[in-house]
Amino acid sequence: MKTLNDFNFKDKKALIRVDFNVPLDDNLNVTDTTRIVSAKPTIIKILEDGGSCILMSHLGRPKGVQPEFSLQHIVDDIEDVFGVEVKFASNCIGEEAETLANTLQPGEILLLENLRFHEEEKKGDLNFAQQLSRLGDVYVNDAFGTAHRAHASTTIVAQFFPEQKCFGHLLAKEIESIQKVLDYGEKPVLAVLGGAKVSSKITVIENILDKVDHLIIGGGMTFTFIKAQGGNIGDSICEDDKMELALEILKQAEAKGVKIHLPLDVIAADAFSNDANTQICDVNAIPNGWQGLDAGPKSLEVFNDVVNTCKTILWNGPLGVFELESFANGTIALGDSIAESTENGAFSLVGGGDSVAAVKQFGFKDKVSYVSTGGGAMLESLEGKTLPGIAAIMN
Repeated sequence: MKTLNDFNFKDKKALIRVDFNVPLDDNLNVTDTTRIVSAKPTIIKILEDGGSCILMSHLGRPKGVQPEFSLQHIVDDIEDVFGVEVKFASNCIGEEAETLANTLQPGEILLLENLRFHEEEKKGDLNFAQQLSRLGDVYVNDAFGTAHRAHASTTIVAQFFPEQKCFGHLLAKEIESIQKVLDYGEKPVLAVLGGAKVSSKITVIENILDKVDHLIIGGGMTFTFIKAQGGNIGDSICEDDKMELALEILKQAEAKGVKIHLPLDVIAADAFSNDANTQICDVNAIPNGWQGLDAGPKSLEVFNDVVNTCKTILWNGPLGVFELESFANGTIALGDSIAESTENGAFSLVGGGDSVAAVKQFGFKDKVSYVSTGGGAMLESLEGKTLPGIAAIMN
């Protein structure tokens, strides 16, 4: 695996695929700079070597050129994070971009306009990738969030740098963290999978059953498993067409010696609302007209014990509807347990949009070992797929 540390960037121009797809408010101000800050170690290493950085990214899902999706809006934020003046090219290819790249001096940064203003980017167009490749001497991929897409800037461009390509620090850390869980995690290994649907996690479950010792299943997908086993789940969310599959997963886990932990009790509500009436029910005895929206106290006690006996922990998905304050307790309690286990020496990896959001919201970001920056890419990695953006550097 070639990383930044295999290169000295003195007098070299690094063409870097970053993921600066940051959230903007109605006035086009950046509301969260996490993704920019995440790229800092890579960019600082190159600048300190005496190289220069040409940054390419997408922003949003524009249909052609749409000014509200211009990366010009984030130039000030990049300057604030890196403490360096940032030059801006109003197109990511063509004469202006090439002139600015050619005249870039060591220690300088150039940001290219939104890659997705060109439909060729998502199509993985070879000619478009070749035009991008003319801008730099070394290709660096540091965008885990888009590594599962075979786009021009994430995958195709790498072939124009047969020897001069590598992973940035962020992407290398993502790969190492996932390998640490799936391939050489210290046992016992635990995966916590939450979220609404079994269907979105089937391939993840099937792939990790050979790698883990314990599997906690929480969130809405709990109820597909409980109903499949004959429990009464009231009005809780359920994928009836996945009940056979749920039973098959339980059977596979037993055959492989994997201990599956489902909630024992839930906080049930008579409406999907913060102001709903609530009661604690056994998970398999939820009255009609009521739905389970969070894990109950007995469940959390059991989950805490499991978490604190494990040395490697993967957390993907919340235990309840944490967006509603009344049903956030389960997710917060799980975060507390994982933080405690981490403090006692366990390695913990958090990934997937909702769990990352929960970790940030409830202040666990610095209390776990690593928080992944890519939702879809993380899921596909856990499914055992080789991501095109990663394969392009490895080849």
